Amino acid sequence: MKPRVGSLIAVACLWLLTSAAEAAIDASVDRDQVAVGDEVELTLQRDGRASGQPDLKPLERDFDVLGTSSGSSIQISNGQMSSSTQLRITLSPKHAGTIEIPPLQWDGEQSAPVQLTVAASGGGGQAGGPATAAASQHVYIDSTPEPANPYLQSAVVLTVRIHADQPLYQASLNFDGNNDVSVQQIGKDRQTAETVNSRRYDVIERQYLLVPQRSGSLSLDGPLLDAQIAETGNGLTDPFFGRSPFAGMMNATRPLHLRGDPVVLDVRPRPVGAGADWIPATALTLEESWKPADAGVHAGEPLTRHLHLRVTGLTGAQLPDLGTLMNLPDGIKAYPDQPKLDTALQDGKVVGTRDQDIALIAARPGRYELPELRLQWWDTAADRPRDAILPARTLDIAAAPADGAGSAASPLAPEAATAAAPPASELSAAGPTVGASGPPPHSPWPWVSLGLALLWLGTLAAWWRSRRRGAPPALAPDAAAAELGASAARNLFFTACRANDSRGARRNLLAWSRAAWPADPPPGLHALAGRLTDPIAANLVRQLDRACYTLSGTWDGAPLSKTLIELPRAGKAPKKPPVLAELYP
Repeated sequence: MKPRVGSLIAVACLWLLTSAAEAAIDASVDRDQVAVGDEVELTLQRDGRASGQPDLKPLERDFDVLGTSSGSSIQISNGQMSSSTQLRITLSPKHAGTIEIPPLQWDGEQSAPVQLTVAASGGGGQAGGPATAAASQHVYIDSTPEPANPYLQSAVVLTVRIHADQPLYQASLNFDGNNDVSVQQIGKDRQTAETVNSRRYDVIERQYLLVPQRSGSLSLDGPLLDAQIAETGNGLTDPFFGRSPFAGMMNATRPLHLRGDPVVLDVRPRPVGAGADWIPATALTLEESWKPADAGVHAGEPLTRHLHLRVTGLTGAQLPDLGTLMNLPDGIKAYPDQPKLDTALQDGKVVGTRDQDIALIAARPGRYELPELRLQWWDTAADRPRDAILPARTLDIAAAPADGAGSAASPLAPEAATAAAPPASELSAAGPTVGASGPPPHSPWPWVSLGLALLWLGTLAAWWRSRRRGAPPALAPDAAAAELGASAARNLFFTACRANDSRGARRNLLAWSRAAWPADPPPGLHALAGRLTDPIAANLVRQLDRACYTLSGTWDGAPLSKTLIELPRAGKAPKKPPVLAELYP
């Protein structure tokens, strides 16, 4: 029994050794000496079938993983069948020096480390600074953030410069942000030439806008350049970035994957003494203008306040809404327009602007005190808080003018008529005078009066007979609306809009339009909408027309009063634009 037991133990040991040999992982590279930016292929091979993929995260510290491919093979030798699995990993070293490819875990097994020598020539890191690196490098990248120690959420301009002393083909530059820093390219690329250590380089410069989202030390992977470079270094004469699609076809090329140094920011937190609106900037200007400039308006008329905010160190999207900072007195309502935001790069600094119009409308005449507008911001150059102030302003709102006052055609008031007639006592005391007594005995005036009365009765009878026959009477315009002037009708229209009175707004808008086009008044709101050049205002007028015939629901007059400030001055309907634009001027 003992020999048999010993034989079983020996077989078991042999099986274990065989299984261990089959599970071993072999790691190798296609070359052990490369340059920064070059590619190297790491091959992992294991006997037998693999149930998963190895963990490649340990490689990301020193390498960019460009791609992977896998395969398997089966061999039969001397009647024995064996299988193996291969994984090829394309790597690009991030820096020069002796780099160890770390052991990788695969299905519970571990590969052996591999040593790799990475030279600086051909591209790469910034050890020793750009001048020192350029002495032995054909391509290199340098990145400069300004400022390097920004405040939280302030703008940082990162300038990336690529130096190359030979052509690059099919090149692209990628730079991604992360959860801590947002990244956005700004401006256009700029191409120059530069001589470093007696070597001439073509330089392309690109700028990015960085906005840190938290304070502390933040790091971003450096920008990555992907290109093709001539193997011999004697490519075509195209100076940069292979603008011709056929560049490099005359010579053998090799891929170049070059990553710049990491971008490190030391972000300062928001100071304790900062205001409610966090505005870190090196310069800030706040200006205003008014239309009309003399601020002389009547009740119900809009007074437009234009606010211009310009900040160096922030984008336009980061600037606060100044309309929310306005404190308005009772009786005045504000209707802000959509702001115009802009971001530009001036002298290497980010400049954001915000322009906004705010319409102020007083419901009644009087004197209103508009408080000062104060905006607190943080001066990053002096590292202290500052205030931008628009001074207080007094608004004198006049009463709406009454059109036609004092007109010679207007009838006299009862008091005026009574004052014009002399009292009865004075008539009797003056004795008989011409015109004070009755007509002379043989005067024809009684017969004339009788004829006129009969004619009036005949006209009245004819009108009554036409009504009996069913003839429709002629429609006369509303007397009150006909006598209403343009300014008064306009003010009443705005008043009705503020009260959300759809019928009142319709009535006064039509009166306003009749005064604007006395020769050709629009018959209704639909026709009026067709005369407006602003499509938004035309659509709002049509909505008002529909609201007047809706039994349920409410109408909001603020959008229409904000949009329809004036009617076109033309005496006739504006010419509609052609469907197709003219081909020639």
